[in-house]
Parts: sequence; C-alpha cells; structure tokens
Amino acid sequence: MSRLLRCVATASLGLGLIAALPLSASAAEFTWSAPTDPQTMDPHEVNTTPVLGFLNNIYEGLVRRNAEMAIEGSLAERWEALGTDGWRFHLRKGVTFHDGAAFDAEDVYFSYERAASEASDTSSWFAPVREVRVVDAHTVDFLTHQPDPLFPDSIANFMIMDKGWAETNNAARPDKENATFASLNANGTGPFRLETREPGVKTVLVPHDGWWDTREDNVTRATFLPIGNAATSVAALLTGEVDMINPVPVQDIARIEATEGLTLHRGIEARVIMLGFAHQADTLLGGEAGSGNPLKDATVRAAIARAIDAKAIVDKIMRGNGAVASQLVSSQMKGYSEQAAERPAYDPEAAKAALEAAGLGDGLTLTFACTNDRYINDEAVCKAIASMLARVGVTVELTTMPVRSYWDTLRAGEFDMYLLGWSPGTFDAEHPVRFLVATPNPEKKLGSWNFGGYSSERVDTLLPQVQREIDPAARQAMLDEIAAIVQDETAYVPLHVQPLLWGSKSSVSLVQRPDNFFLLRWVTIAE
Repeated sequence: MSRLLRCVATASLGLGLIAALPLSASAAEFTWSAPTDPQTMDPHEVNTTPVLGFLNNIYEGLVRRNAEMAIEGSLAERWEALGTDGWRFHLRKGVTFHDGAAFDAEDVYFSYERAASEASDTSSWFAPVREVRVVDAHTVDFLTHQPDPLFPDSIANFMIMDKGWAETNNAARPDKENATFASLNANGTGPFRLETREPGVKTVLVPHDGWWDTREDNVTRATFLPIGNAATSVAALLTGEVDMINPVPVQDIARIEATEGLTLHRGIEARVIMLGFAHQADTLLGGEAGSGNPLKDATVRAAIARAIDAKAIVDKIMRGNGAVASQLVSSQMKGYSEQAAERPAYDPEAAKAALEAAGLGDGLTLTFACTNDRYINDEAVCKAIASMLARVGVTVELTTMPVRSYWDTLRAGEFDMYLLGWSPGTFDAEHPVRFLVATPNPEKKLGSWNFGGYSSERVDTLLPQVQREIDPAARQAMLDEIAAIVQDETAYVPLHVQPLLWGSKSSVSLVQRPDNFFLLRWVTIAE
C-alpha cells in the first residue's frame, strides 16, 4: 500500500480503510471523494445536496432531470394535468427494486405518505398536495390545493421506496434522531445498488443489473471516500489513489490544470451562498442579558450587508471563481429579478453611520455559526466576514463546525447569524421563497429552512399566487416584488454564487450539472 493511501486512511478516513481499499483497480472501477459523507441512505430523512445527490444513484423518482437539467420521465413514463386539480402520473411497467420486488402505485402512495410525514425532512415539498389517489396499479393522481404548474419540477428528488421492504424492516417512517434500517441500507430501483456502507469511511455501489433504462456508463464498482482534508484529497488525485474529487480547492486549480493526465471540470453551481439572521430571537446570544435583539431592525441588517465586500470574497478567497450575488437565486434561474440585480454597494462608512443611528455606536456582538466542510472555502469566507464586520464595530464570535452537526445547531436557534448555501431544486425563484422566506408554518409545510424566522405578510400573500400563476409576465411581476422586499428588508445577505470545481483523471468522462449532483450513470472510464 502506498504511503499516501496510508495517510488518507489514518488521517482522514479511519484505520478501517486500510484493509478495505483495493491495491489496484480495473479500468471500469471508479473511486471518488468529497469532504461531506452523506448523512444517511434514507431518501426522506435529510434534505441536503450531499444526501440527495448521492442517493439519486440508488433511488429514483417519478421524474428526473437529464444532463441539461430538463425534466423527463423516470418511474413515470408520462404525466398530464388534471385541469386545475393536480397531476396524473402513468407509471412505468416492469420495473423492479434491487431486491427483485415489483414496483407499482402502492409504492408511490407509501413513499408520498412517508416523505410528507412530520418525521421527514422533505415534507415541505408536498405543501401543494391535498390528496394522493391510487387510480390503478400503474396510475397515481396528485391532487393539489390550487393549480400548480411547477409540481412535476418540484418532485424531481422525491425518491420512491419499496413499501414491503420498508415495513418489513421497521422503516415505515424516517427517524433522523434514532436512525432506522433504511438509514444504513437501501433498496431502490436506480442504476446502482448499495453493496457496503461504512459511515465516515467508505460507501460502495455496484450496478443494478435489472435496471429498466439503458446504461451509458461502464462503471463496474464505485467507491466513495469522504475526505475532509482538502490537501489530502488533492494528493489522492495527484497520485492516482482516487479518480475524481469534488471540489478542487481554489488554491489548487492551477496545479490540477497543469498536471498531465488530469482534467479540471469548471462550471457555475445553482447555489447561492448567503448570511441569515436570528430575526425572532428576543435577545442575541452574543449580547448582554436583557439587551434585546438589534437584528430585528432592518437598518441594522442592512448595515451588516454594507460592511461586507462580496466582490473581495469572490476575487481573493474564491480566487475569481464564482460571481457576486444580489438575490437568493442566480441569474441563470427562472424567475430571477432583473430589478434586484444590483447588490447594495459595499460602504463601511455608511454601515458605521447606520449602526450609530440605531444606537449601536458602542458596538455590537454577534455569534456566527459557520460550516467548515460543506461549501467551498466556507470557513475562510466566514473568517473574512468576521474581519470585515470588526472594521465597523461589530464583534463576531465565530463558531465553525462540520455539517453533520450544523443543521441541528441552526434548528435549535443557536446563532445570531449563520452561513447558508441554497440551490433551488426546481431551478425557479419560487423555491427559496417557499423554503427560506415564507413564515415558518409546519401545518402548511412552509419556511422549513427559514431558521431565523423571517416573516413578511406581503410575501406570504404573494407566494401562493406565484405558485398557481400561469401567465409568465404576471408571475414575474410578483417574483420581482418579492425579490425587492427580501432585498429592501435585508432578510438575508446574498454573498456569491458558488463555482463548480471538480478534478478527475483525464480518462474519466462525466456530466457536471449545476445542481452539483454527481451521477454515476454518465461516467465512463477510458482504457
């Protein structure tokens, strides 16, 4: 075993990897790495890109996105609107799960009830749904509260589980706190099946020989290694221990590009990196007892936004990769507001004046929660923000942590300010409004990722109108109004659109989609 592989095993992945990794690999075996291990194998347990992206190799939905991000049929061959009442999906016949069980409408209905349950992290996807009806073994109706032209797009990551398998293994509902059989095991219909799962160490997938679709890949065995240390992952690629890494650290871009036999895959992700605030807290965690919450004041939030030089973050920390963001979606997304295209100007002097006018001339102390293994250069970005805010009299108590514990921290409200990245699953501006801006309402399944509790009565009024509006001009006008409200009230501080930076051996052909999902069904390895 090479010295580097021993380093990877002991420093980043655990000693158990040493005996597990193959000493050599055939041309069609594939190994890749990323810093974040998927938290679970349960497609309804955790709603994050590392989980959903990985599980799209194992599980399938009624629809899927192709290489160009267009919606196409998957477990549903076709679908049509039921007037204004919802959508009918005609299921594909002859599909089997990895264990050989037949797929039918009962699995769809079971998966809907499971994914829409309170225990599921994906329940908010089904806010528009009032009822699901099984018409026959291969036809299912999703009836909505109101006309919903975006519904098929919105369920591209709604993955179908086998009802019998889940119930037999006591996994009829997801359980993020205690985990279930489905948290460590999987039984999908997708192109790859789970062979072995060692959380934090490695996960191995092999082809599903009974897959209904035509294979485009030549992967015979795929091994995923979570490597948290950026230098270790680059070293593993340079020495050939792995075939692909995601992401390439920005400081190593030139090195990867200059190395013979390696390819840098560069693109722009749909993800906007932003800051969120504790809008509803009575007292800041970083403030003195009884000092109240100045972040409830929009002028204070606007001052913080003006104190942050987003262009400098892109130019220096991201080394020119990515783009400055002005709103919660990038300009490539449907519904992007040209009227909100200008980000409030960087102006530290104006920020100081605004803070003084708000009675904070003596300073302000904020706790700041940040990941250190989820987004590109996330910890460095947060440290830079803390430094920028210090220049205007805002003291930041920065806490960085791995993503595996981050979402629980945010849900517990243990922050005054926090870092968040958001990629709209529908590639439409309505998506972050529903999840991040709508007033949290578990009954209506709205605002499920609005950790700070931002609330706007006008946004809440406009959102259902946006969701049912068919006329493009009328819909865009409402999205423009929402974007203006979010920007004027500084509900969030958009920072930048994250770049896509993948590195691979030049023998590897792959598809780099802007949702940052890495799908093995498009991977080929040249001899």
